Amino acid sequence: MNIDLTQYKTLVLDCDGVVLNSNKTKVNAYFEVAKRNGGTDAQAQALVDHHVQKGSFPRNGKIEYYLKEILKQEVTDEVMQQYMHTFEEFLDKALMECEVSQGLIPLRNASLHTKWMMLSGGDQRELRTIFSRRNLADLFDAGIFGGPDTKDLVLAREKANGNLQLPALFIGDSKYDFEAATRAGLDFVFLSDWTEVADWQDFCQTNKITVAKNLLELL
Repeated sequence: MNIDLTQYKTLVLDCDGVVLNSNKTKVNAYFEVAKRNGGTDAQAQALVDHHVQKGSFPRNGKIEYYLKEILKQEVTDEVMQQYMHTFEEFLDKALMECEVSQGLIPLRNASLHTKWMMLSGGDQRELRTIFSRRNLADLFDAGIFGGPDTKDLVLAREKANGNLQLPALFIGDSKYDFEAATRAGLDFVFLSDWTEVADWQDFCQTNKITVAKNLLELL
């Protein structure tokens, strides 16, 4: 497929399932974090199911849901920090090993006039560290953003301060990516190769969303 990238001032890319083949890594992380903090297999799977359902929603919100709705326990700063630290330990190695999209560098070279922004549901500090260590941070001259801020909040803020310039294209792989892009007035392309959305074909057809398999197919 061909998309006229020259019409956009900004490209916004999700991380998991778009830039990195890390969706399954994140699923494993949610299960492991629940187990390492005393959860049963059933409780860990419930957290995984919630994570998949919420897509690219920030991690802290999913953990709060797990604590309140699944474990039925109080959400304290201490407990939240404990869970977030366990995530960092697990993902620090795993995200360094995830496959990078083959289309990432070719797409960047084809859109040198365009500012690039990464917008993920992953932890912002973690993302910036991983992408710096993988020598990919410089690709995103408009910044790398993630949780605990929601994508809606980041898009609104970065539009207001002039960093996110329209027209812009959001490249994502979740329903929340599409919804956030639509609310912010961005065009959207759904990538299907690595998505965790089981009914993505029906969802994209219903919402008349442009679909590509991966970043390489955008060229």
